[in-house]
Amino acid sequence: MSEEKRKKNKQYVFYISAAISLFIVLAGALHEKAFAEKTNFLLNFISENFAWIYLAFMLAFVVFCLWLAFGRFGSIRLGPDDCEPEHSVLSWFAMLFCAGMGVGLVFWGISEPLSHYASPAAGIQPGSEAAAEFAIRSSFMHWGVHPWAAYGVVGIGLAYFQFRKNSPGLISSLFTPMLGEKGVKGPAGKAIDIFSAIVTVAGVAASLGMGALQICAGLNYLYDLPNNATVWLTVIIIICGIYLVSAVSGLNKGMKLLSNFNLILAGVFLAAAFLLGPSGRILEILTSGVGDYVAHFVTDSLGLAPFGDNSWVLNWRVFYWAWWISWAPFVGVFIARISKGRTIREFVLGVIAVPSIASILWFSVFGGVALDAAQAFPLDKLREIAAVPETALFVILNEYPLGTLLSITAIILLLTFFITSGDSATFVLGMLTDCGNTNPPSHKKIAWGILQAAIAYVLLITGGIKSLQIASIVAAFPFAFIMALICVNLIKELKKEGKS
Repeated sequence: MSEEKRKKNKQYVFYISAAISLFIVLAGALHEKAFAEKTNFLLNFISENFAWIYLAFMLAFVVFCLWLAFGRFGSIRLGPDDCEPEHSVLSWFAMLFCAGMGVGLVFWGISEPLSHYASPAAGIQPGSEAAAEFAIRSSFMHWGVHPWAAYGVVGIGLAYFQFRKNSPGLISSLFTPMLGEKGVKGPAGKAIDIFSAIVTVAGVAASLGMGALQICAGLNYLYDLPNNATVWLTVIIIICGIYLVSAVSGLNKGMKLLSNFNLILAGVFLAAAFLLGPSGRILEILTSGVGDYVAHFVTDSLGLAPFGDNSWVLNWRVFYWAWWISWAPFVGVFIARISKGRTIREFVLGVIAVPSIASILWFSVFGGVALDAAQAFPLDKLREIAAVPETALFVILNEYPLGTLLSITAIILLLTFFITSGDSATFVLGMLTDCGNTNPPSHKKIAWGILQAAIAYVLLITGGIKSLQIASIVAAFPFAFIMALICVNLIKELKKEGKS
């Protein structure tokens, strides 16, 4: 293949995925009502007919990762046998955690437990002790082992093929055992990479939209600044500019520094909430909540009522599982890039166990804060607060000493998490659309940074939180099957290595 033809082929994935993303932006901006109607139709169709697929696949990913870590392949290094990890344990954890769910933790940390308490699943009395236990267990379930296992499936596969088999850092590389080298480089491989890029844009844009919405809501609540589409756009443009500067500066400069800062600030925020909140009850929530989470792990993972009311499961669990799947290509590519030199066992324990523990601690503290403050409100008022998740954090923190200071800290944390998510996403999208180049060119990172910000804004003006949820669920459905096939391909390749 000539150099000119090779360069042309290299651009196909970028141009096609960028064109599709731009089409989504224009369709949403120019035809808001039709865009919302069609995406709503897709959401209802997928949720009502295929919810069981999300539940079954996510549990299967957990089992798969544990099997890899504690089976005979756990000692295999993600790279040559003599290579060492590129990043310290602390920096590694900080980067994967900030990329994996930083904005979401701040956004849902208080509003989710509050919502489950005020409006739990069918059969549980709202505002009861059972509802409080259900709220904590469900929060642990949604932010614990399952999402990190989904990230792990893509991350382990990519790190193994990229660093041990010297394949490009692309999702299509994981299909080499099934498609062969020729198939991966042909139309099928390009289609996988194009779709992976689009899923990544949709998932990240949804999170960026949530972050922007909560930042604006917080500024409105604290300082009475307007909370409208113009302010959303202003905030998104400013933050987009910041994360583009960070992305262009390189992974080892901007991203690492911001991630380490985020981890410190999040720790301070968590500690302050613990000390100012009901500390004793929070420790009780942590202890009993972990026991409840473990005891109900399998039944909650597969919990559907074939002859009953599944509205809570569809609105919450299926949404979350779809959201995490839509984030899997983005986070998977990113954590693979920063995990060279670690064994599969180290990878699973670092990527699944440690962040899951951190998320459980987070929801123990802020769930405790939310449920303690909830006692001061009638049930109808709680439902009203929970119905607007972007302001729930600030309303509840206002019930505590130094609540305004905590709210300001939350806004700063949202800003920095927003920046690190956008930063890492532009890097990953650059990789996915530049033949797996671990140092993608700046013009591609800038293009993707602008496009994901534009999609976040379009999703906000066409339906707010609902539109953001729809984007995640619809984009994630086909990618769930790609992830299942990734597991099959990885097993095939690992078995070959075991025989050699």
